[in-house]
Amino acid sequence: MALSDPLGILASPFTIIKCRDDRADIEAIIDIVSQHQVEQIIVGLPLSMDGSIGEQAEKVKAFTQKLCSHTEVPVEFRDERLTTVSAKRLMQAVNISKTRDDAIAAALILQGYLDEGQ
Repeated sequence: MALSDPLGILASPFTIIKCRDDRADIEAIIDIVSQHQVEQIIVGLPLSMDGSIGEQAEKVKAFTQKLCSHTEVPVEFRDERLTTVSAKRLMQAVNISKTRDDAIAAALILQGYLDEGQ
């Protein structure tokens, strides 16, 4: 998970939510959304390399639909193809522990969204 600064300029890795079950995961997300006054949720959608929606993307969409029923914060999907690869390359370049690659990938997804809005 990543969060932006209050002005929506810079995304930073925030945390990794250890997937347990949908209810616990949604509760964790809603807690963070409330605590940090999140105004928009960006969800990485793992599209296939050809841009199609595969099995994993369908799972993400189903989870996101459940999440949406627990919050009024707007939710938007963002193509996340190759963000984990980019995150791993970035981490290697600056010698960061591999345990944060998902949070860094989330920050890259969010940063792309923020950059498009500028």
